[in-house]
Amino acid sequence: VSLFNVNFISVGALKIIFPCDTVKFLNIIKIFSEDGMGKVVEIPADMTARDLCQFLVYKNHCVDDNSWALVEHHPALGLERCLEDHELVVQVQASMTSESKFLFRKNYAKYEFFKNPLNFFPEQMVALCQETSGTIPPSQLLQNFLNSSSCPEIQGYLYVKEMGRKSWKKLYVFLRRSGLYFSTKGTSKEPRHLQLLADLEDSNVFTVITGRKLHNAPTDFKFCIKPNKVRNEVKELRMLCAEDEQSRTCWMTAFRLFKYGILLYQNYKIPQQRKTLLSHFSAPVRSVSENSLVAMDFSGRIGRVIDNPVEAQSAAMEEGHAWRAFCISFDPVIHRTQLWFHGRLSREESHKMINQQGRVDGMFLLRDSQSNPKAFVLTLCHHQKIKHFQILLCEEDGQMFLSLDDGATKFTDLIQLVEFYVLNRGVLPCKLKHPCTTVAL
Repeated sequence: VSLFNVNFISVGALKIIFPCDTVKFLNIIKIFSEDGMGKVVEIPADMTARDLCQFLVYKNHCVDDNSWALVEHHPALGLERCLEDHELVVQVQASMTSESKFLFRKNYAKYEFFKNPLNFFPEQMVALCQETSGTIPPSQLLQNFLNSSSCPEIQGYLYVKEMGRKSWKKLYVFLRRSGLYFSTKGTSKEPRHLQLLADLEDSNVFTVITGRKLHNAPTDFKFCIKPNKVRNEVKELRMLCAEDEQSRTCWMTAFRLFKYGILLYQNYKIPQQRKTLLSHFSAPVRSVSENSLVAMDFSGRIGRVIDNPVEAQSAAMEEGHAWRAFCISFDPVIHRTQLWFHGRLSREESHKMINQQGRVDGMFLLRDSQSNPKAFVLTLCHHQKIKHFQILLCEEDGQMFLSLDDGATKFTDLIQLVEFYVLNRGVLPCKLKHPCTTVAL
């Protein structure tokens, strides 16, 4: 490659070469990690959020699982949102203040609604504009959102903060492609009874990360529609409050679908298409997912796949008993280096971390117990609810073990416990799947 026809994009000591006709000039962006540390990055004007995330993943040797996101964070307003993968980073930065910043973090829930739409769109909140009643079949739910010629809507009660005042009103609200409306007469959706609350085209939807007291909010489930032209003027924000987390997630997800439509689906499919393309040039790698795991019998000279479901169940039970018998002695420190372990993290901080990285089934972290200095806590997300399971020390024959099911299943350390519950649900509502992790840039 001729060095007279290339430019460099750099982060620290790492440099990536780009042709001169691709990079006209470089823009300086500062990216922050969860620990508050930042890195200066030089990027071209046409670099998307996905490309920058891929670059940071490569630079910091992160696991490339397509769950990383760039977050637009406004500390003065108490707002943040994940950039869509196709958004141009420099363009977004141009609308931010000097106090605002970009964060690099995990977001497992970014495209989860494509996999489990019914978990994100409660039946009673989705309707067709032409209908006074009735529901959309699950098979057509997302197609209606992605198809620009269809007219789905999200409807329900929201608390709406009055502009420039501290008071809130409970209104019946409709979210359509044309904007967010409220009814001036009960739940009527007649055009003469609808008034525009917010436009979608020149706005973005943000999560409100400040406490309830600051805005005198009626619930904890706050979100906000922020016009792109607004900088630090809180009175120009359309502050909203839902009754629960599922409702808030539904409103915010529908906003993204109405605003970006098929672009979101294309963003979701790109990693899968890239994976398929790479598979043609590399040796196949076995996927360690629950769908690819099979029961095996290694009691003979060679292993064999167990096809009989009854025999497979019996083998699983025997493995569980063998696991219990395998324990030797408790190791009190080996887990400290694991990315899913967060030490003296409080209950409230664990909730905040899971909320930031997306409430999806199987998201988890482990931490020290605040109430029992000799115990640990597994914090797990299931059906958008966060649950806590205490892991206690138990003694048997003079040896110490860890258990979260009153000693029925014992482990020598937390690593062994996590590995077991990744493959086995046990007493938990779901298997452990997505570890809450932080990365230092």
